[in-house]
Amino acid sequence: MFDRSKKGEHALLIQPHFGRLEEDVLEEFTDLARSAGAGIAATVTARIDRPNPSTLIGSGKLDEVKAAAEATGADLVLVNHPLTPVQERNLERFLERRVIDRTGLILDIFAQRAHSHEGKLQVELAQLRHLATRLVRGWTHLERQRGGSIGLRGPGETQLETDRRLLQKRVEQLQKRLEKVEVQRTQMRRARVRSEMPRVALVGYTNAGKSTLFNALTGAGAYAADQLFATLDPTVRRIALPGGNAMLADTVGFVRDLPHELVAAFRSTLSEAREADFLLHLVDAADPLREERIAQVDEVLEAVGAGELPQLLVFNKIDRIEGADVRHDAQDGVPDEARRERVWISARDGRGLELLQSVLGKRLGLQHVTGSVRLPPEAGRLRSRLHQLEVIRSEQADEEGWLVEVDIPIAEAEKLAAGADGQVIRALLPEREPEW
Repeated sequence: MFDRSKKGEHALLIQPHFGRLEEDVLEEFTDLARSAGAGIAATVTARIDRPNPSTLIGSGKLDEVKAAAEATGADLVLVNHPLTPVQERNLERFLERRVIDRTGLILDIFAQRAHSHEGKLQVELAQLRHLATRLVRGWTHLERQRGGSIGLRGPGETQLETDRRLLQKRVEQLQKRLEKVEVQRTQMRRARVRSEMPRVALVGYTNAGKSTLFNALTGAGAYAADQLFATLDPTVRRIALPGGNAMLADTVGFVRDLPHELVAAFRSTLSEAREADFLLHLVDAADPLREERIAQVDEVLEAVGAGELPQLLVFNKIDRIEGADVRHDAQDGVPDEARRERVWISARDGRGLELLQSVLGKRLGLQHVTGSVRLPPEAGRLRSRLHQLEVIRSEQADEEGWLVEVDIPIAEAEKLAAGADGQVIRALLPEREPEW
């Protein structure tokens, strides 16, 4: 076994394809490599009619890859396809370079992007589970037995068995710690539910501009960059909408063919989407494959249990399309109208944000009631609360108390009406139909 290089910054890409080579697949894989910090030395495409169980690609293509790696000085080989432990070992032995498949590459990016305690735990757990498959027929040097030397005599287990046992112990520790974190997150989510504020989650294909839109709507300082998986840890902020407030969550971007074992590595962000009341599905309007991207995101949402949630398609980056302007495509009369409704904006330029907020407020049902109410002198506490909510349009004081004109969200009015002195507010609310 060769001495593994620790630099890994000069990469040769291998793009296997089964039939027609799709340029967008290769482009996305190149973006993934750059997002991981690798410089692209060369790219080799390999048509595969029948995958080689030992090396995935044929011997002739292997010679071509090795010659390209030596000519370009690449010290890392990235393969845009899952590799078995045997295939990874054999490729490394023949190419004399470190080899990483698509799953390992995405895990490396996740490890760089995770900053929260929960995110780091999830990524480490995913990495260990991926490593566990590499301990099966992957590293023959781990098969030698322990024992026979001072301090090492004992059960006589092989080094492979020892590593596997230690790895399983660490996995169990991480699972227990993540369970505690999940309990805390669930409690926080329940607190948001008790606040009765609608919950909105930003979802979409990676690099669609979710974090840029999140910052524009909330004024937050979430990290945003033109790279894949710029955001991994979930961020939740309050957003002001016409008619009331909502909670907005930024989530990780999706990619095609996301390995199933990686879904757990950003379970927390997916839970934000699953537990939301409404989804803002962000789409790169300038992407020629945007309809395909929409279908791929819908597929992931369906897999995590969020496929039936109402959506608003938000086409971002219209600043990259000549002649494109802000607009709202309601598409009335379409049976699946809630999922087909579209708003066209530019989060970077701020164009269309007011339209988006207006449409979102309507879709969330943030309705208002207006009218005049007479507050008696003993209703000072209720009057103070109305001022805190900033719902008073005008106010006149007299000897009988205050005559107040209000414009208040129905949700807030219902909460005030349930109070001891809420009789005057109750008169503003529309009559409910009796429940049978």
